[in-house]
Amino acid sequence: EVRLVESGGGLVQAGGSLRLSCAASGFTFGDYAIGWFRQAPGKERTAVSCISTSDGSTFYVDSVKGRFTISSDNAKNTVYLQMNSLKPEDTAVYYCAAEYGSSWSPCYEYEFWGQGTQVTVSS
Repeated sequence: EVRLVESGGGLVQAGGSLRLSCAASGFTFGDYAIGWFRQAPGKERTAVSCISTSDGSTFYVDSVKGRFTISSDNAKNTVYLQMNSLKPEDTAVYYCAAEYGSSWSPCYEYEFWGQGTQVTVSS
């Protein structure tokens, strides 16, 4: 059974940092791309960042480039999202997702999803 468990969300002031973790189990980690997606209240879920766990290639949506960093620890079957210089508009539920394949592309609507973790950035 594929399982993705997010952690690390919380409340932070604008300009602060958080690190999200996505612990994966139930599949061969290196055979899947992992992505972070977010959904703000009243809005559609959108991609934030994706990574290929096989070659380390990454994708970032323009709004987070230079502020967020995605990384993968294949020994721990865990993907991280380091979020710096957080803004109120980053407030959302953040989801981890997995898609079979060596490439992160397209970073869009992956097959398997976690339950999400809330990130709230106060101004």
